[in-house]
Amino acid sequence: MSPTPLLDTINFPAALRQLDLKDLGQLAVELRTFLLESVAKTGGHLSSNLGTVELTIALHYVFDTPHDRLVWDVGHQTYAHKVLTGRKAGMARLRMQDGISGFPRRSESEYDTFGVGHSSTSISAALGMAVAARDQGEERHVVAIIGDSAMSAGMAFEALNNAGVIDANLLVILNDNDMSISPPVGALNKYLARLFSGRTFNAARKAGEKVLSAIPSVLEFAKRAEEHMKGMLTPGTLFEELGFNYIGPINGHDLASLVPTLQNLKLLKGPQFLHVITKKGQGYKLAEADPVLYHGVAKFDTADGILQGKAGKLTYTQVFGDWLCDMAAADQRLVGITPAMREGSGMVRFAQEYPGRYHDVGIAEQHALTFAAGLACEGMKPVVAIYSTFLQRAYDQLIHDIALQNLPVMLAIDRGGLVGADGATHNGAFDLSYLTCIPNMVVMTPTDENECRMMLTTAFRHDGPTAVRYPRGAGPGVALEALLAGLPIGKGELRREGKRVALLAFGSMLTPALEAAEEIDASVANMRFVKPLDAELLRTLAASHELLVSIEENTLIGGAGSEVARCLEEQGLSTPLIRLGLPDSFIDHGDSAKLLSQLGLDARGIVESVRRSLELDKSSDK
Repeated sequence: MSPTPLLDTINFPAALRQLDLKDLGQLAVELRTFLLESVAKTGGHLSSNLGTVELTIALHYVFDTPHDRLVWDVGHQTYAHKVLTGRKAGMARLRMQDGISGFPRRSESEYDTFGVGHSSTSISAALGMAVAARDQGEERHVVAIIGDSAMSAGMAFEALNNAGVIDANLLVILNDNDMSISPPVGALNKYLARLFSGRTFNAARKAGEKVLSAIPSVLEFAKRAEEHMKGMLTPGTLFEELGFNYIGPINGHDLASLVPTLQNLKLLKGPQFLHVITKKGQGYKLAEADPVLYHGVAKFDTADGILQGKAGKLTYTQVFGDWLCDMAAADQRLVGITPAMREGSGMVRFAQEYPGRYHDVGIAEQHALTFAAGLACEGMKPVVAIYSTFLQRAYDQLIHDIALQNLPVMLAIDRGGLVGADGATHNGAFDLSYLTCIPNMVVMTPTDENECRMMLTTAFRHDGPTAVRYPRGAGPGVALEALLAGLPIGKGELRREGKRVALLAFGSMLTPALEAAEEIDASVANMRFVKPLDAELLRTLAASHELLVSIEENTLIGGAGSEVARCLEEQGLSTPLIRLGLPDSFIDHGDSAKLLSQLGLDARGIVESVRRSLELDKSSDK
């Protein structure tokens, strides 16, 4: 007879804590199976979530959530957490409009203690919560769960450095799933983890410190001896030096080891650090073999693992990747840089063909830009491939280290505009605003694949800081030229001549603008450059049309439309302007095309906005 299913009986962690320890293994099997089948139907992050099933169960089993705080880093490994905290049914609409988010959100559940989507924030946030609990007299445990990749970011070490000198109860769990650098996990490590986390060992250590405090030299010797012993057996010397009590590494899939270790750590005071080893894709052989391929997936068949991707048109990411290799062959000075987004930014081929000129700096966006600035100082031509949402993390470096010195660093900015299922944390909604206001910057928005290739060449050849901002996914299907041709900087083009109304389209908005123009007989300009704006083209259109309409997939505040308004004002032009773009709010996850339609940024929305404006003008004339 098969075991009684457990997962359906666990609606919230309180029910989980009623189980016997021996039952948790069965729950882990059921939960992993559910996640695999669920993500296969909806798409989403798979490898990372399969790897944290046991760790999630153990955390909710040991700690009194939501009173105790679990703070997840990045958040793309929290599907098991969502299932165990009342959202199992919601997984059917994961990352869909009006469905649950793929990341923790405070507004979604009281168990989501901190909203995330970017990496390396967990320790800082958890430390803040721990200090708040201490200052408010609350008996509360706070746990930060951070991956080994996220630990590479400077912010994580800033938080560790601060936490080590603050008298607050904080547990940091390093979820280490990079098996190529992980130490062996066996019986000895398991025994030592339980020994070092136990109250007997820690009580003996504190008693020894008290006795030996009268003899400083002996106390120092004892501390060094302990560090030496633990340093020989564990890799935790760095974290000990930062003020943490380091425990591990232990097997993150072994509940019989995880649970008692966490129970021991729950009894200790001050900053604690637990190092667990997990395997991405655990329990699904295909994801275990290729965790990168199964990191973020579309719908797929669990039997054969075949992903349901969209074939056909080149994506802008592929256009960039091919251009990068072509330009590298033409110019030996080119150096490619990515902050841990080789696959996402289309740099796999470049990394293989030019390994000596390829630099993955890890999740360290600030370092990526200043590293590029240093290269540029010495005559190299660095190209930084980065998502729009992640470039936000390096804004000071862009201003202070690159633009202020007018260095020829090129930014290839992927995921400009709405990104769909990843939602508000990953939308590239602000880049045109935060780039255009920086002196010395040249900012370009391609409308199709070939124009993207030409703009990349234009940016690379420019002797100053440049940004080429392109959307996620495929373009309209324009064929690519083999030549590495460029464009004149600051020059747009008139794509259609019409009457009364001129649509000023930036980047991805050209296609809906052309569709709308057919219905209202409008002129359409492909503006190409947000900075410098084509003032001459703008002046010509303003003189021959009753209404100008700027259209962009960027927040309206400070964006391309604001630049158009500024340019009109500077030239003393009074032609009415309406600006279409993203509103002053965070756009939720959902299908990008549907979201743009709801925001009035499709052809129908453009037509309605123009007609409404013309009707208002007609009414005011009366």
